[in-house]
Amino acid sequence: MNEILSLTKAFSLRLRLTAVAGIISAQQFTFLPPLWVIAFGLIATVILWFAQWRLLAVFLFGILWAMGFASLRHSDILVSALERQDLLVEGRVADIPVKFDEGLRFVLRTEAVLEPSGTKLPTQFRLSWYKKDALVKAGEYWRLRIRLKRPHGFLNPGGMDYELWMFSQGLGANGYVREDANNLKLKDAFWISLQGIRQALYDRLSQALGESKMAGIVIALVMGSENAISQDQWDVLRRTGTAHLVAISGSHISLISGLVFLLVRFACSWLGVMRYPPQSIAALVAFIAALLYSALADFSIPTQRALIMIFVIMLAVISQRNARPLTTLSLALLAVSLSDPLAVLAPGFWLSFGAVSLILLVIAGRLRPSGWWADLWKINWATSLGLAPLLLIFFQQVSLISPVANLIAVPMIGFVLTPICLFGAMFLFITAPMGEFVLKWAEVLLGWVWWLLERLSALPWAQWQHAAPPSWTLPLALIGSALLLAPKGVPRRWLGFLLLIPALTLVPHTPSQGHFRLTLLDVGQALALAVQTQHHVLVFDTGAKFSKDFDAGEAVVEPFLRQQGLNSIDVMVVSHGDNDHIGGADSLIRDFGIGKVYSSVPDRLPVPVEPCQNGQSWEWDGVRFDMLSPFGTLGNENDNSCVLRVSSPSGSSMLTGDIERSAENLLVQHYGAGLKTDILIAPHHGSKTSSSEVFLAAVKPAFVFIPIGYLNRWNFPHPDVLKRYHAIQATVLDSAHSGSISVEPGVSPPESYRKTHGRYWNAKTDE
Repeated sequence: MNEILSLTKAFSLRLRLTAVAGIISAQQFTFLPPLWVIAFGLIATVILWFAQWRLLAVFLFGILWAMGFASLRHSDILVSALERQDLLVEGRVADIPVKFDEGLRFVLRTEAVLEPSGTKLPTQFRLSWYKKDALVKAGEYWRLRIRLKRPHGFLNPGGMDYELWMFSQGLGANGYVREDANNLKLKDAFWISLQGIRQALYDRLSQALGESKMAGIVIALVMGSENAISQDQWDVLRRTGTAHLVAISGSHISLISGLVFLLVRFACSWLGVMRYPPQSIAALVAFIAALLYSALADFSIPTQRALIMIFVIMLAVISQRNARPLTTLSLALLAVSLSDPLAVLAPGFWLSFGAVSLILLVIAGRLRPSGWWADLWKINWATSLGLAPLLLIFFQQVSLISPVANLIAVPMIGFVLTPICLFGAMFLFITAPMGEFVLKWAEVLLGWVWWLLERLSALPWAQWQHAAPPSWTLPLALIGSALLLAPKGVPRRWLGFLLLIPALTLVPHTPSQGHFRLTLLDVGQALALAVQTQHHVLVFDTGAKFSKDFDAGEAVVEPFLRQQGLNSIDVMVVSHGDNDHIGGADSLIRDFGIGKVYSSVPDRLPVPVEPCQNGQSWEWDGVRFDMLSPFGTLGNENDNSCVLRVSSPSGSSMLTGDIERSAENLLVQHYGAGLKTDILIAPHHGSKTSSSEVFLAAVKPAFVFIPIGYLNRWNFPHPDVLKRYHAIQATVLDSAHSGSISVEPGVSPPESYRKTHGRYWNAKTDE
C-alpha cells in the first residue's frame, strides 16, 4: 500500500487534474478516431513524457484513454443489418425488471444466439415485454424471441440524451419481446448470485411494505431501486433539493462507511485490540461495508464513483498517511475518471465532487471548531450556494428551500432512517415479523419527515427556475461561489457576487422584432413544436403520452422551454385528439401558466379551450398568426386538425397537424396561391394519404420538416411522398435523423440539433 501511495504522490496534483482535463476534452469529440490513431497517439505520449513535456503527455494520455474506452464500448453496439430482424436468443436477466402500464422492461445479458446461428449481438441490451402477466425476475435464464434496434432516442435542447445514457450503461441495443412459443424460462436465478439476492430482497421488501405510500422510498434507501417512487414524490424531492437522499449514492455510502468506521474503531478500543491499529481495522471493515452496500445497488455508476472515493480515503487511513484532503479528493477524481471516462458527463459526477470540495472549503483547515450543528448549517448553506450554478446548467432550476429542507432531512433520513431500513431489511431474512415491525416504524418516521417536505415543497417560492446559462459563465460562477464561502480573512469576498451575475441573469437571445424562431422538437412518431417571437411563445401540439409516468410534454417540451428561459406559454394549440399530438398537454397545463388554448377537440382538455376554426388570427411582435383550418367538421378526425400559418416580413411557416387529402383540397380551394409558404411541417408525418400534388403545388415550400420516429412501424415518410417533395425541389429534413430542427426564416437556415450538438455516441444523420 505504501508503494501505491508513493506512486500517486509522485503523480502531482497538477498532473492529476491535467489527465482529468484530457478525459473531459475527449467527450467533446463528434467522432471516434480509428484505433491506429490511438496507437500512434500512445507512442507520442511516451515520447513527450521522456522529453519532459509531461503536462502535454498526460493531457494527451487522458484523451487517448477516453477514446480507447469509447471505442471498445462502441464496438459492442448492434449492427444496422440486424435491426428489426427476428432473433431467438438465450440470456440472463441482468437487473430487477421495471413494471410499466403494459408490461415490463429489463436488461438481458446475452449468453447464446440460436437464430440466426452465429450472429453476434451486444453483450447486453434493454427489452420491453408488452405482456401484463409476464413474470421475469433478476438472475433468471430465458430463451426469448426478440427484435432489436440500435440505441436511438430523442435529441433536443435541454432534454435528456437517451443515447448517452444507453452508451454509459453499456447497453448496445434496445428492443422488445415477440410473442412466441419459444419464450421460456430455462433456469431460475442462482440463490447465491448478486442478482438473485437483490431480487429476493426486493420481493420481500415489496411484500412487507405492501401498498404503503412510502414503500418506494424505503426500497430506494435499502437497495437503490427507484422504480416504485411516484412522480408526485419526485416533484417534492426536486423542489426541496432532497432527491439525493433517496437513492444509494455517495452520501449514503459515505454515511454507512463512516458509521461503521466509528463503531468498529470504538469497539476495538473498548475491547483492547492492540495487535493492529484500531483505525486500520475500522477502515478495512468500513470499506467492506461500503462494498456490500454498493452491491445492493448493483454497483450502479454513482455507487462506483463513491466506492472509489472511499477506497482512496480508507487506503490512506490504513497506510497511516496523513493525506491532505485535497490530495485525497484529487486522487479519487482521477481514479473515477480513469475507471469510467464517461462519468465526467454525468451531473452526479460534478455535483458529488463539487459538494465534497465545498464541504472541505467551509469545514477543513479552520483554526477553531464551531460545533457539529454549526458545521451542518455551514455545509447546507455552502452546498446550496456553491452548487447552484451547476444545477442551473444541468436542470435549469434551484431549490431555494434546500438549506432548510436538508438541515432536517439529512440527519433524519441519513443518520436515522437509512440504518433503520437496513436493519429491517436484514431481519426480513432472519425473522420476517421482526423485519416487518422495524420497517413499519421506519415508515412512520419517514411519514413525519415527508409531511414536512410536502409543506416546504408547496411554498410558491420553493424553487427558482432560470434558463441554462452560457457555458463560459460556469467557471466565473464557481470562482464566485468559492470567494463568497472563503474564510472571513480573505479580502474582497464581495467580488464573488459580481462573478455570479452572468450565470444568474443571462438568458438565450430571442428573435428580433418582425422575426420568429420555429423549433420542431424530436418527440419520435409524434408532433410538438414551438414558435418564439421577441416576447411570446406558442406551442403547437405536445407529443405523445407513453405511460402514466412518462409523456413528451414533460420529458421534451418542458425541458426545452425551461432551457430557453420560458416559464409560461402564451398560446397552446392542440391540433386534434390523437395521442401523438395531445398526449403531453396535461403535463404542460399542470406545469406552465398558459394564456390561451386552441384545439379541434376542446372537450379533451382540462382547461377552457377555444375551438380552432379558419379566420382566427392575431399578431405578436410584428409576426402574424392565421388559423387556416378547420372549416367545419369533416368525417376524418385527422382532417379536422388545426392548421396554423405563421408569417413575418422575413418568412413563413405552415403547421398542419395530421390533415390528409380532403382537408388539403379544401385549403387549396379556399386560399389558392395564398398558401405559399417557406417552411411546411409535413402533413400526417409524410403519410401516403397526405401531401398531395395539388396541395404542394399551392404551398411550394422551400423546406419540409417531417416529424417521425426512428424506424417507425408505418415506415413514414412514404417513398411516394418523398418523391413529391423532391419534385418541387424542397429540402427535406426529418426529426428521426436530425433531432430537433430550428430555423429563423430570413435570419438563419435550418439547423439540425443532432448535427450541431451530436457527439461520438450519438447516431449520425446519415445512419
